[in-house]
Amino acid sequence: MKHRIVILGAGYAGAYVAGALARRLSPADTEITVVNAEPDFVQRLRLHQLAAGQEIAAPQLADVFVGTGIRLRLARVTAVDPERRAVSVADADGSGELGYDTLLYALGSHAADHGVPGVAEHAFDITGRPSALRLRERLDSLSRRDEGGSVLVVGDGLTGIETATEIAESRPGLSVALVARGELGAPLSAGARSHLRRACDRLGITVLERTSVEAVEATRVLCADGTVLVSDATVWTAGFAVSPIAAAGGLEVTEDGRIVVDRIMRSVSHSNVYAVGDGAYAIGDNGRPLPMSCASAGYTGMQATAAIVGRLTGREIPNTKLEYLGNHIGLGRRDGILQMVDDEAQAKPKYVGGRKAARIKAGILKMSLWTTSHPTFGLPKRKRRLAAVPDASAEKAVA
Repeated sequence: MKHRIVILGAGYAGAYVAGALARRLSPADTEITVVNAEPDFVQRLRLHQLAAGQEIAAPQLADVFVGTGIRLRLARVTAVDPERRAVSVADADGSGELGYDTLLYALGSHAADHGVPGVAEHAFDITGRPSALRLRERLDSLSRRDEGGSVLVVGDGLTGIETATEIAESRPGLSVALVARGELGAPLSAGARSHLRRACDRLGITVLERTSVEAVEATRVLCADGTVLVSDATVWTAGFAVSPIAAAGGLEVTEDGRIVVDRIMRSVSHSNVYAVGDGAYAIGDNGRPLPMSCASAGYTGMQATAAIVGRLTGREIPNTKLEYLGNHIGLGRRDGILQMVDDEAQAKPKYVGGRKAARIKAGILKMSLWTTSHPTFGLPKRKRRLAAVPDASAEKAVA
């Protein structure tokens, strides 16, 4: 009987690992199934551009995986039972169940409302293609009005900054404001913060610093200091949360629901479960938890691939890099910030800004799409056969 590998989620991490495993493991011994709710690959790094009105490529996963031997199951994951080694799914035809021998959990994250009343009912987010298109439709309707409209972006993390600047540049007829809980761009270097402020001024973005939102209503936002902000479209970018599925299934998770993994991305509570991307709580080489980011998805995906291949083929498992080097922030199509960080995850004094940073960001986005659309390119061509019984000694990473 073939070893069944089931991968939950086909984002940056899940799609990469699926292709890498398909290229490196013999199809005579393994069966790889990817479960994803949507039929296309979502460029999450560009969803703010999609919402602002730009056309963003969304390759069909069936085309991405063609010729790889990977099975694609279009369904929503509803539960994981690691004791029975089973995954419950639901699609248009009803519910079903998939058994597995090795599970890779790559379900990603969604917007976190932090318990703020009205967010779920009245706010927009850009954590998925459907929600980004819903915001786009709302912005289209506002742009058609003679008096325009007001857009309020809540949250000044990378997503909030990119969303506010993209909308302001793409839709100059709308009034855009950005709500920051503290100082705008606080994690950035002094020079990068100044660059960010100049960009907001240039784009006509109103910045509201040290402002805490207590409730979201249909046409306004209520702040902790009693301020009422009028908003025709409130965009919520104040952090991310993960699905409760892992916790409900009995896997060891953090307080926020991320699966606790060891150095090789293996669940500390269930040895045949691996987690990558936003859903994994992984410690980087600097001794700090890796942030939820595309870069972390890549690093954790490479480590999980090496671990699964090593364990199943009886080979040693190498430690791949788990780094957090910095952030690339788009400020519209022609401006940006490249901010590197040190080993303590603190911003280095120097930064790259302007068109050069924007070109670097565009290059990263293009590369991310290409590599995801060609999941087996550049990987070892040799298909490795599985060991008769996976060697337990190979389950520990080597230094």
